[in-house]
Amino acid sequence: MKIGLYFGTFNPIHIGHLIIANELVENSNLDQVWFVVTPQSPFKKKQSLLDNYERLEMVHRATDIYNKLRPCDIEFSLPQPNYTAYTLVHLQEKYPKHAFSLIMGEDNLKSFHKWKNYQAILDNHDIYVYPRISEGKIETQFDGHKRIHHVHAPIMELSSTYIRKSIKAGKNIRPMLPDTVWQYIDQMGFYS
Repeated sequence: MKIGLYFGTFNPIHIGHLIIANELVENSNLDQVWFVVTPQSPFKKKQSLLDNYERLEMVHRATDIYNKLRPCDIEFSLPQPNYTAYTLVHLQEKYPKHAFSLIMGEDNLKSFHKWKNYQAILDNHDIYVYPRISEGKIETQFDGHKRIHHVHAPIMELSSTYIRKSIKAGKNIRPMLPDTVWQYIDQMGFYS
């Protein structure tokens, strides 16, 4: 099975995340997309970042109705700080019959050469790159690489930061979130 890994804090997960993941799983050779919830670093406390399990719960609620999208908490049990390369090794050991690929925005591809063990990632895993809003095409040293696949997906300007700020300001952001996520945030009083 070919699994696309979509890493993020998902603080909160919103419809933009789901649209990109669904577009990739429906229009590529990926069988599933796993939302890998990045744990809060014990060294960097961010006041606006919800607890790991609260964010994981939102991802569960958001993906519950999609059989090709699922949450993944694999990084919760790994030593911190953690690196994507280590997560990939750990997943490959745990699920040897799966082939894991990365999903990233093209803005992240630009700095990919600075990632820990980026060459090992590139040697062993495909990378699916979705477009971001930019001033023209983003040039990288990876253009034309056989393991990097640029995919056509809707360009999403929606951000979790914008959603958090809007909730704090008392704005209605309900259309930007899956209903189950909005209900959870509202019930728990998150980001207010």
